[in-house]
Amino acid sequence: MIDRPSDNELTRRGFLRQTLALGGAAAASSVMPFSGAWAAGSDAPEKKEVRIGFIPLTDCASVVMAAVQKFDEKYGIKIIATKEASWASIRDKLVNGELDAAHVLYGLVYGVHMGIGGPKKDMAVLATLNNNGQAITLGNKFRDMGVTDGAALQKAVAAKPGEYTFAQTFPTGTHAMWLYYWLAANGIDPMKDVKVITVPPPQMVANMRVGNMDGFCVGEPWNNRAIMDKIGFTAVTTQDIWTDHPEKVLGTTAEFAQKNPNTARAMTAAILEAGRWIDASLANRRKTAETIAQKSYVNTDMDVILERMLGRYQNGLGKSWDDRNHMKFFNDGAVNFPYLSDGMWFLTQHKRWGLLKGEVDYAAVAKSINRIDIYKQAAAAAGVSLPKSDMRSSKLIDGVVWDGKDAKKYAGSFKIKVA
Repeated sequence: MIDRPSDNELTRRGFLRQTLALGGAAAASSVMPFSGAWAAGSDAPEKKEVRIGFIPLTDCASVVMAAVQKFDEKYGIKIIATKEASWASIRDKLVNGELDAAHVLYGLVYGVHMGIGGPKKDMAVLATLNNNGQAITLGNKFRDMGVTDGAALQKAVAAKPGEYTFAQTFPTGTHAMWLYYWLAANGIDPMKDVKVITVPPPQMVANMRVGNMDGFCVGEPWNNRAIMDKIGFTAVTTQDIWTDHPEKVLGTTAEFAQKNPNTARAMTAAILEAGRWIDASLANRRKTAETIAQKSYVNTDMDVILERMLGRYQNGLGKSWDDRNHMKFFNDGAVNFPYLSDGMWFLTQHKRWGLLKGEVDYAAVAKSINRIDIYKQAAAAAGVSLPKSDMRSSKLIDGVVWDGKDAKKYAGSFKIKVA
């Protein structure tokens, strides 16, 4: 029996401080004169109805709840959340205009902008949707071999190079980068020592069940689903690879943002409100889990989503813990700001793994994609605080610090990389 904390204990430990921190911003937003600001004139959204694509993952929550809780109406728009089958579908529909925006992998947006991982199209990141909350799952065959962590995996791979297959969700996406980074941090070259395939998130568990891969990196709830279905275990969470890492973003094309700046601002503000609402209380997170578990969204059992959404983790090997770095949707706006250094990091990894050819002006690319101007307008409308800098510093699992100051040097500094 797993000893789990009660809801009251989680409320006290996990949410009190955050709720107190949010109180001021929430109170401020409640008295702002929104209705007049969006009623008419040049501030009116150019498009009243916007189609935002999403993949069935827990971190689609702020897009879904912005529509369900009607935060969109507050800003004069109607969000139509459309469920898509794969990241490739999201990419193609963004590029051809079938979708106005999407819940999308950070690295996918950058890949499309640079012409890697699909057709080249100038893109825009309006906000970050969430931090943390992904994981790397290993199949039970590794458990049976006594392989439960990166060090043991390295020995197994070294004994049988090329034997094992791992899956990620899109070649330039976040899950590919977390998987590659973790493998390399443990002395495994993801380009030489193992096979890597691409599988859409909702298909991960079924593919592992039939033996198509030995491990995968994906967003929740599919890691927890693998545990509950008794086909795998969590080897590492992505928050342990990079605490408070950027994950999904509200992405669109540069063309859409240029033609519809007021709509882009309204979408962003509505989703900021939704993220703040989700993070504000245990009850709101529970309602969110109940909502997105429905067939029209993630289509799985509510408990599979709720456990890790609340930070209640079990690894499938008998260990359970409360993870204070669980998935966040707001964190007083720190989650959502489109830091230039976050976007630049994905470019450094694309360069590291040979996806990006030649040299690039990392800062210039990030400034062209991450629409901090639109974000700041949306944050002002929603009463959301801004960070002091558009760059931030983090130490990753291998002890290497990323701060965006010398991206070219950083990209070339890794021992394991594509030459």
